[in-house]
Amino acid sequence: MTRLSVNINKIALIRNSRGSNKPDLIKVAQDCEAFGAQGITVHPRPDQRHIRYADIPELKAVVTTEFNIEGYPTVEFMDLVLKNKPDQCTLVPDPPDALTSDTGWDTVRHLNFLKNVVSRLHDAGIRVSLFIDPIEERLHAAKATGTDRIEFYTGPYAHDYNSDRTRAVAPFRAAAKICNETGLGINAGHDLNLANTRFFKDNMPELLEVSIGHALVCDALYFGLKNTIQMYLRELS
Repeated sequence: MTRLSVNINKIALIRNSRGSNKPDLIKVAQDCEAFGAQGITVHPRPDQRHIRYADIPELKAVVTTEFNIEGYPTVEFMDLVLKNKPDQCTLVPDPPDALTSDTGWDTVRHLNFLKNVVSRLHDAGIRVSLFIDPIEERLHAAKATGTDRIEFYTGPYAHDYNSDRTRAVAPFRAAAKICNETGLGINAGHDLNLANTRFFKDNMPELLEVSIGHALVCDALYFGLKNTIQMYLRELS
């Protein structure tokens, strides 16, 4: 079964909008796990508009499944990750003012930089995943960085799913074959939802983990958090 990691950034965004502790981010993370989530993902950004740096040690103390921290490896981000030692660190190439992660690493161009970052994380015992597009040369370069996994940026798949889902998933199927041949584990995330997740997973039997936040929180407004998590787990089973 592909594991479901719930990204709780949007929960933090709602909390921050009123300057209080409602909803309680820590309690929501614990509840997500109790409702069946197999991981918790956070993406602290430089402006701390949702997840705050101060949230990380509190979450680290209570998350009992897999704790995944995403972000661009600035000095501050690396200090945060190395101090709190999550199970996985997903490196994304976002500029500081990015609204959301909407492109993968150019691992060819940034090979030496990523090698150094991956090495530092491995020295701390942290599994590493690189956010990436399904481009052959970048996958081979990703392997050369020493990363354990890649996380496919699935925005283009989600965008094209309704018009031609077979065509939409084709580049990812081809890329998955390269990952299998080179020994890269496969994660995926971005714009996966209740409508398109099962088809992606069915065409990607090697898929280890998906990280879903925005769509899941939107669905929870209608179905409730517990029920929504169960619905996503059924799509992945």
